Amino acid sequence: MPRLFTALEIPRDAALSLSLLRGGLPGARWIDVENYHLTLRFFGDIEGHVADEIANALDRVRRPAFHLELSGVGAFGSRKPHAVWAGVSPSPDLHALQGEIERICQRLGLSADARKFMPHVTLARLKNPNTQDVAKYLSERGNFSAAPFKVGRFVLMSSRDSVGGGPYVVEEAWPLTGRESRSSLSASASEAARIMR
Repeated sequence: MPRLFTALEIPRDAALSLSLLRGGLPGARWIDVENYHLTLRFFGDIEGHVADEIANALDRVRRPAFHLELSGVGAFGSRKPHAVWAGVSPSPDLHALQGEIERICQRLGLSADARKFMPHVTLARLKNPNTQDVAKYLSERGNFSAAPFKVGRFVLMSSRDSVGGGPYVVEEAWPLTGRESRSSLSASASEAARIMR
């Protein structure tokens, strides 16, 4: 049975920027570039009829497209790190989309996700790493940022049990309709002005 989750895909240019973060960390199992994604809501192994209910309910999401910027790096597991990731600049639009998906899931009777939503793209999984190596890796790459990209849809993805994550398959996609939000437009305008300087 596949594991299901909703996610944002990472476009090619942003994925290439993320790929430059690979290496320099002994024992890391790096995620393949084509498998980069940002998880919105993890469902786990669920029955087919529940997956259909979720997909039907997600048809009701009506959110505007928005821009997102990957920024910074970090690790999960402070005493015993088990993954390194790239972060996301603050985005009210992203949190609004994730919140709506979460509310839809709870209306369907799915239990709330126990973990607080922390948007990120997993770069590598770690097994018995040296914490000093992880700290060095993070300090050397802490100023990472990629050019903003437009988020025009969200997807339902599936994965099979495997080492290192993936391959991931897009099972269904929903466009983010309507106009971009004002906060997104002003953010992209200020970014354009910054680049032109």
